[in-house]
Amino acid sequence: MAAQLGPALLLMAAAAAAVPVRDARQEAAVRALARRLLGPRAAAVSLSVEPALAAGGTDTYRLRSPPPGAAVAVAVTGSSGVAAAAGLYRYLRDFCGCHVSWSGAQLRLPDPLPRLRDEIRVSAAGRYRYYQNACTQSYSFVWWDWERWEREIDWMALSGINLAPAFTGQEAAWQRVYRSLGLNQSEIDGYFTGPAFLAWNRMGNLRGWAGPLPPAWHLKQLYLQYRIVERMRSLGMTTVLPAFAGHVPRGVLRVFPRVNATRLGGWSHFDCTYSCTYLLDPEDPMFQVIGTLFLKELIKDFGTDHVYSADTFNEMTPGSSDPAYLSRVSSAVFKSMTGADPEALWLMQGWLFQHQPDFWQPAQVRALLHGVPLGRMIVLDLFAESKPVYQWTESFYGQPFIWCMLHNFGGNHGLFGTVEAINHGPFAARRFPNSTMVGTGVVPEGIEQNDVVYELMNELGWSQEPLDLPSWVTRYAQRRYGAPNAAAAGAWRLLLRSVYNCTGVCVNHNRSPLVRRPSLRMDTELWYNASDVYEAWRLLLGAGAELGSSPTFRYDLVDVTRQAAQQLVSEYYLSIRRAFQSHALPELLTAGGVLVYDLLPELDNLLSSHSLFLLGRWLESARAVATSDREAEQYELNARNQVTLWGPSGNILDYANKQLGGLVLDYYGVRWSLFVSALVESLNSGTPFHQDQFNQAVFQVERGFVYNKKRYPSVPAGDTLEISRKLFLKYYPSTLRRGRAGPA
Repeated sequence: MAAQLGPALLLMAAAAAAVPVRDARQEAAVRALARRLLGPRAAAVSLSVEPALAAGGTDTYRLRSPPPGAAVAVAVTGSSGVAAAAGLYRYLRDFCGCHVSWSGAQLRLPDPLPRLRDEIRVSAAGRYRYYQNACTQSYSFVWWDWERWEREIDWMALSGINLAPAFTGQEAAWQRVYRSLGLNQSEIDGYFTGPAFLAWNRMGNLRGWAGPLPPAWHLKQLYLQYRIVERMRSLGMTTVLPAFAGHVPRGVLRVFPRVNATRLGGWSHFDCTYSCTYLLDPEDPMFQVIGTLFLKELIKDFGTDHVYSADTFNEMTPGSSDPAYLSRVSSAVFKSMTGADPEALWLMQGWLFQHQPDFWQPAQVRALLHGVPLGRMIVLDLFAESKPVYQWTESFYGQPFIWCMLHNFGGNHGLFGTVEAINHGPFAARRFPNSTMVGTGVVPEGIEQNDVVYELMNELGWSQEPLDLPSWVTRYAQRRYGAPNAAAAGAWRLLLRSVYNCTGVCVNHNRSPLVRRPSLRMDTELWYNASDVYEAWRLLLGAGAELGSSPTFRYDLVDVTRQAAQQLVSEYYLSIRRAFQSHALPELLTAGGVLVYDLLPELDNLLSSHSLFLLGRWLESARAVATSDREAEQYELNARNQVTLWGPSGNILDYANKQLGGLVLDYYGVRWSLFVSALVESLNSGTPFHQDQFNQAVFQVERGFVYNKKRYPSVPAGDTLEISRKLFLKYYPSTLRRGRAGPA
């Protein structure tokens, strides 16, 4: 054939083959992202997407500057929209000194934009960079509108994330499936939880609590899901859709009385009023009918990237430990996926294996994993920075896995990190004998906290070796604030080596006395030197004159001051406890008075000075989703209950605690006032303090807060620097006088 073409045509064919094939849809999406981020300055950056750049390997980006005189300063090419966005952020971060995070962006671009002397080419360390936890949907995303989702997807792309769930709106599809099976609306309404608790309804943990879901909820969530899926895919991300895990409403048993279903036990501290869901037997024919029906409904609505998520036994003990049974369950789940999509790949959270290690012995883990053909499942090693599962399962017995950093529980505030573990862990996992690791992931239960940890983890997804952390964090401080400052850099190095460097098995669940129901047996232990945080506070305040106009600096000043105040609460609590136990009433009154009437109100003032630390922002975002007053009241109750009682009777009390202006004063502060009063009354009357009696009394306060309907500001008030300085002048000297590293 070639001989028939002739030399001229051969040259033309060769030239055509040399022209890179470009992806116009992804190019358009990443250019639109750049315009949202940089405005008119985006014109000085050329962005293109050439899939061949990856050459069959992992995502790759290339940065180079065209010859002098060109209209653009830098040309960024990526093998996907995500890779191009990651390349853009690399240029902005390392050459323009910019920064983008949940708490704000610092985008003071040099003029003109800097040119690169040499070409830079970087390939991702693994195939996937994954993001999101099943719980994030409820702790963080639940009330979001499209504007907030758009910012998040932009951040995901800039961070290089290419695999993420798209779970929004699935209840609308489930409702259609249940109705087609013959369930009535009241049975469906009794099954779905309220919006703030849907993550646990989807995993079979809860039913009915804080529901039902209004019809308008389904419509608005469907609208969001269409936009989320379209935007993620346009940037080259692989979307993960939900699949059937086997849990069904009780109504299924009415319609199909011969169905073989097991009633699971209660979850966490919930009884069967709102828990104890039904799990279909994997060999019951209805398992395949329901599972395939649901997935076909989803694919009809949203298309598919062939990756599906299902968690059958999340914090739920299976009915049998027989390996054959467990293998049948996973086989049935996977079969219901392939019944709708022959190319299905199952993405499963590996949380269950480390959460219930007594049940999930090697034989049980192997059986569950091997119920699915090797390579057709990806396991998220969800808590790998503290409790990696791959090490004791021979790399998940051959199934691919993603090394994940969980980092946060319940969306709690509190400075925390395991930077050494995440700086070395992924590289150790890749070197593990016969490793099946295919990427890294960030899977916090809640977001919008500890930006530094996520910036580091996302950067490591593109790194071939660990980073020099002290020099990395020095550059981080400069980028974040837009100017070099020795005091700020010193503060960050202190924080990095202390509060951000928990070693061993570290669980970032804030158990500070500040955010827990008071008792005489509260945990005040720290994994770090408290004096390092006090010193970082001093250094940051010292940088205030120079950096005070930076929004990210003001956020960090609130956060570090908040952490210092949290430590001070522990110290005053210890003084209160010592005074009570030694029957020293004057000392009890003094320490209790300072805590209740000064420290907590001042902390509330500080938090109220920043928009991202306002209770009103959380509550008003819930109300904004509503289409009627009745819905607004229901959604606000959902939002209040989640961050306090977490259930009708404090079932998971304070699990999702937050430090927010309004919440500190009217919830935590009132509890502490009641506690101090109870201890004073005990000493005055000579009667013992009874924790059970106090718990009953304080529950009325907690429940009262959930239902009190008080509206809170969603606009900040007060000057952050002034309030922080006032707190510092008042309390920092006392930390020096105490002369100890942390509460003893």
